[in-house]
Amino acid sequence: MRKHCWMPWLALLLWLAFPLRAAEEDTYSEDSILREIEDFFGETTEGLAKAVEKVFKDYGRPNAYIKGEDVGGALVVGVRYGDGILQMKDGRQVKVYWKGPSVGFDWGAAASKVFILVYHLPGPDAIFQRFPGVEGSLYYVGGVGVHYLKRGDIVLAPIRLGAGLRTGANVGYMHFTRKRSWNPF
Repeated sequence: MRKHCWMPWLALLLWLAFPLRAAEEDTYSEDSILREIEDFFGETTEGLAKAVEKVFKDYGRPNAYIKGEDVGGALVVGVRYGDGILQMKDGRQVKVYWKGPSVGFDWGAAASKVFILVYHLPGPDAIFQRFPGVEGSLYYVGGVGVHYLKRGDIVLAPIRLGAGLRTGANVGYMHFTRKRSWNPF
């Protein structure tokens, strides 16, 4: 009778492991994101690797990402415009545009390639809304900046690498739309 006392424990372990595997299949691993970033930016710098490591430490595995470009400028009041492709883990892709105002002690102009990690996105249509910045979430290392935007359970982590100089502190949001618009609001 004692020979098989381990079987219920094995069954429980297998039962618990299947949801974890399903969750992993619905999300991107850190290695797969680093490969996508290397392909997108043309290289993986130490700064990019550390930024990705920080985001994975804070939020885990994303279920989508956006590859795109944006431009912005500010002199106390700022604007940002961009576009890219939302890639869901299940293979769905959607063209997205974003824009957003900001206000604060901020000046300069920059053009950037942007890789946005997306967390808890139930479907592509859920991206089309405003995402306010999370206070105190700026992380900057080796020329790479990342901060968090959040709306409900959905979290965005834009990672920017580009040219120009835009410095300071500001408060703003990113508004994702299906069509390009020059109105930053």
